[in-house]
Amino acid sequence: MIQLTEEMRSSIDNARANGTPCILASASPDGAPNAGYRGTMMVFNDASLAYRERGSSVEHLEENPRVVVLFYHAAREIGWKFRCTAAVHREGPIHEQVMDRLAGLGLIQDPAPPGIAVVLQVDQVLTPFGELLQERVPGLRW
Repeated sequence: MIQLTEEMRSSIDNARANGTPCILASASPDGAPNAGYRGTMMVFNDASLAYRERGSSVEHLEENPRVVVLFYHAAREIGWKFRCTAAVHREGPIHEQVMDRLAGLGLIQDPAPPGIAVVLQVDQVLTPFGELLQERVPGLRW
């Protein structure tokens, strides 16, 4: 079971403001790696992260939804690696919820173009060094 902590929520929701934005790593269907900062990453619920995507990597996510999100705050010596499964929402109620929450957190000020909402179901939470802390399904293989 995944239960994101209040420390995780506070750290990730404030990552961009603290100068420690999350890094999202994904791969294309043919295995080409991609990684980049996601300044709009937030904790969506107790078991999911979410962010706004305005780039071209969303096509990767639709065909290969397995991603890793890295967060590390060196000054506080805390961090996590989240192994996730992405779901892309171009419109609809989940898209609206994500965009509204991001705006409420001050993570988006420019509503146009609205972008795409990506919700990341957290499958595993690990330390930055790979020690397993939580998993959605025991014995999940990555």
